Amino acid sequence: MTDRIQEFEGVENVRDYGGYDLGGGRRLASGRLFRSGHWANATDADLERFSTLGVATVVDLRRAREREQQPSRRPDTCAATILTAPAQPDDLTEAPHVQFLKSRDLTPDASREFMTSAYRRIPYEAPHLDLFGRYFRALAHGAGPVLIHCAAGKDRTGILAALTHRLVGVHPDDLIADYVLTNEVVRLQERAPEIAERMSRWSGRAASPEAVVAFVGVEPAYLDVAFAEIDRQSGSLDTYFEKALGLDAATRDRIVEGLTA
Repeated sequence: MTDRIQEFEGVENVRDYGGYDLGGGRRLASGRLFRSGHWANATDADLERFSTLGVATVVDLRRAREREQQPSRRPDTCAATILTAPAQPDDLTEAPHVQFLKSRDLTPDASREFMTSAYRRIPYEAPHLDLFGRYFRALAHGAGPVLIHCAAGKDRTGILAALTHRLVGVHPDDLIADYVLTNEVVRLQERAPEIAERMSRWSGRAASPEAVVAFVGVEPAYLDVAFAEIDRQSGSLDTYFEKALGLDAATRDRIVEGLTA
């Protein structure tokens, strides 16, 4: 798993989420699917390395206010298509996770309550439905490598990567291993005490390292909540792809064919 981690100086959680065995002699192509945290802190060296990836489409899953507060750095020569969420009435409000940190003490129970609520909500929020659909259509058109990212590259990005894995047939064990790799990449256990102290100073509210692990990290149970909500609202994942994201069977087949090595 660690072989897929891409080392960047100022951008966290960069990795290739392709390369998985699909069975029957098929394999999800490497070098076509990248995920990361935001690019506001990218160094010049990071931008040079980004250029070598050949990214044709960047999907920025952040809200408008997040993009304004932490604008992405990209190479001057970047020719990638940039996909962002359409404007929403609440774009000028603070992101839900910021509102949570300002209003609640960061305890393990509160963190998991917030995270499960977010994972239940994300698959059906209008901006995500729009961006998820445009992302998959970009894959179907096969323009080139794709980079998906949000702020930390773990929740909105994690759900979209997992949806991709489910669509192409990645084994559930590999899907979960890819999802929880975030915890290793960001050195969660090692950094939790320092992050807890920083959050306490910033919010003026209590935060514990155990709560940081639940809030800043990822847990398989969170992803389970997202897929359970998809089953509850849509009846099946295929129906979600078709009705919620506008991806008919032929489009899904093109995605699988295009990403299969």
